[in-house]
Amino acid sequence: MQKNNVLILDFGSQYTQLIARRVRELNIYCEIHPFHKIPEYVADFKAVILSGSPFSVRAEDAPHPDLSEIRGKVPLLAVCYGAQYLAHFSGGEVAPSNLREYGRANLSFIKDGELFFENITEGSQVWMSHSDTIKELPTGAIRLASTYDVLNAAYKIEGEETYAIQFHPEVYHSTDGKQLLENFLIKIAKLESDWTPDSFVESTVDELKAKLGNDKVVLGLSGGVDSTVAAVLLHKAIGENLHCIFVNNGLLRKNEFHSVLQQYEGMGLNVKGVDASARFLSALAGISDPEEKRKAIGRVFIEVFDDEAHQIEDAKWLGQGTIYPDVIESVSVNGPSVTIKSHHNVGGLPDFMKLKVVEPLRMLFKDEVRRVGASMDLDPELLGRHPFPGPGLAIRILGDITEEKVRILQEVDAIFINGLKENNLYDQVWQAGAILLPVQSVGVMGDERTYENCVALRAVESTDGMTADWVNLPYEFLQKTSNKIINGVKGVNRVVYDISSKPPATIEWE
Repeated sequence: MQKNNVLILDFGSQYTQLIARRVRELNIYCEIHPFHKIPEYVADFKAVILSGSPFSVRAEDAPHPDLSEIRGKVPLLAVCYGAQYLAHFSGGEVAPSNLREYGRANLSFIKDGELFFENITEGSQVWMSHSDTIKELPTGAIRLASTYDVLNAAYKIEGEETYAIQFHPEVYHSTDGKQLLENFLIKIAKLESDWTPDSFVESTVDELKAKLGNDKVVLGLSGGVDSTVAAVLLHKAIGENLHCIFVNNGLLRKNEFHSVLQQYEGMGLNVKGVDASARFLSALAGISDPEEKRKAIGRVFIEVFDDEAHQIEDAKWLGQGTIYPDVIESVSVNGPSVTIKSHHNVGGLPDFMKLKVVEPLRMLFKDEVRRVGASMDLDPELLGRHPFPGPGLAIRILGDITEEKVRILQEVDAIFINGLKENNLYDQVWQAGAILLPVQSVGVMGDERTYENCVALRAVESTDGMTADWVNLPYEFLQKTSNKIINGVKGVNRVVYDISSKPPATIEWE
């Protein structure tokens, strides 16, 4: 566990990940843990933040953790549900709002001389998202701020470093949210902004050396940022004892298997290419359900690695490029939050596989991985590469998978991605790809009628994939790309562009 860190207790809010992002932007390490699984080493944390929740504190099944080892012992910030929780169970009153308080609001009152609101003035915009409101403050509380509609927008408990806010500082629309978190974490909790890419590399390599010793590690490379950075970190720690394997699952982008192998030449990594495309496509035959596809790919992925690991004498570990969003989206807090989708590289290994898992990037967000890679002087072009899903094109082909569908989507994807690069749009996009829809429509080509496939193009901008907005690509580019696809890819006669943001949509369609 990192020193000088923050514990975020998750009550199931979809904003919890954003709290972690904002804390880390201050170069302070933090961890998210479910409210009902408070770590035994809680005393080692330097500050604690309680998240929001979809629950009402007045409900019988509302989250009700034991905070006896936290409150009054370490600086505590309670956000939204957390603020209502402290009020409801400590002598205050929480009641239903007359109307749902959701959206932008402005602070109409800030108590003078409070370090918590230093450099924040009345009128500052905050983001509200709650259906209950705090009618009476808890015992020993002092009101610190109000909005025009919410009297008790912020308060503190006398004699404790306990602060509570009804609004969400982690959301972009709270214009001084980062300042407020800085006031709490740095000025009140006395944390230092010393969690940097260089410090992460140094501490992680040391931890890996201690953990792995002279053991051999087999790691799956994908050609993407995450697995590459993980490989370089492991190589720094164990050198030649790292054995990298790049598997062609038959669901990669066009010509990607060979281009990725060439990319790794000269990096000093021990890389072996394995073409298992027939094995994956066979396992996917007839499967249409997205979760079943992921499970099938995950199963074969493990089987292929088991086969390869047996060829490496005394291999004891499987290295993976798992990152924090994968973990967050795959692990529910058992009630308050919902598993959005499983990830093929999260959740451990089957009993028959004797390798232990090592995941050096498990607690990093995507942009943090890139910064770590840059600190190790990795190629900027590699670090700027768009994310690509582990299951590959399987989750961009809606419905069952066939070799012909893969061919069609590879051709479409190549035209789209190459077009972005040729028009200097690639670096303006966080992730882009094409989706083959289970829809056929009538078209006209020359004097002939066609009945062929429809593809959707998707391009989003984001920081870490937890939230994303669709990119407003130029109409001229979309028109040119559509014409190239329809004229150049046999089997496609219609192209659409996805203008959905995350949330409510996800970046991938499956």
